[in-house]
Amino acid sequence: MLVLITGASSGIGRDMARKMAEMGYDLALVARNQDGLDRIKLELGEKYPNIKIQTFALDLTQKENCYHLYDCVKNVDILINNAGFGLFGRFQNTDLEKEINMIQTNVIAYHILMKLYLKDMLQKNAGHILNVASIAGFMPGPLMATYYATKNYIVALTRAVHKEIKKQHSDVKISMLCPGPVDTNFDNVANVKFKIKGLTSEYVAKYAIKYMLKGKLVIVPGTLIKVARCLTEITPTVITEEVSYHMQTKKEGKNKKR
Repeated sequence: MLVLITGASSGIGRDMARKMAEMGYDLALVARNQDGLDRIKLELGEKYPNIKIQTFALDLTQKENCYHLYDCVKNVDILINNAGFGLFGRFQNTDLEKEINMIQTNVIAYHILMKLYLKDMLQKNAGHILNVASIAGFMPGPLMATYYATKNYIVALTRAVHKEIKKQHSDVKISMLCPGPVDTNFDNVANVKFKIKGLTSEYVAKYAIKYMLKGKLVIVPGTLIKVARCLTEITPTVITEEVSYHMQTKKEGKNKKR
């Protein structure tokens, strides 16, 4: 059984690789950071010598690399779309090129890999796809507008494709992981500091894999974030965007002091 994980050199992706290796799955690990991939391959290779581990140092902001990855890795049983990053700031001030790269990574790479591998899974009527989204995918996000928009796209796409698969009576399962803050390098890349204490990436990874394998559509780790997700379902958008803006402005103040 083969698992393909993007964004696998650190954070949630790396901890998912650890968990899947522990369960005896072969791994195809993807990230831009070759050194990070080498470290996790060495770690898991020494601990689990009977599994096969492939690594691919690819920048998924380039769509050609997504197609190249698909050409290199076949017979995937589980696809975990995890690569991604965020960016904090007012929309008129944030770097456009960085935002375009974010859309390429958080949206287009997910879309391409999901479509290509889903077709294969549907043909054999087996497989799992896990798209790593965010609680941000259920609301607008002033001061992180582009990041929230990318996660809204993933939530909407995953829901829609899940419904299509269900109507086809397929055994292929599709899930989305929607955590709140997680203790990873995300904060540093996004230039943001969350007020809520983040869950550990190890906990989120184990929780996600457990419920992915059970075929759960929406996977939300953490009691507080579960409550927040429920509130977004019943609260008018005009209120959620105001609350979101208020929370984000606190981060803005902290960033100015850093």
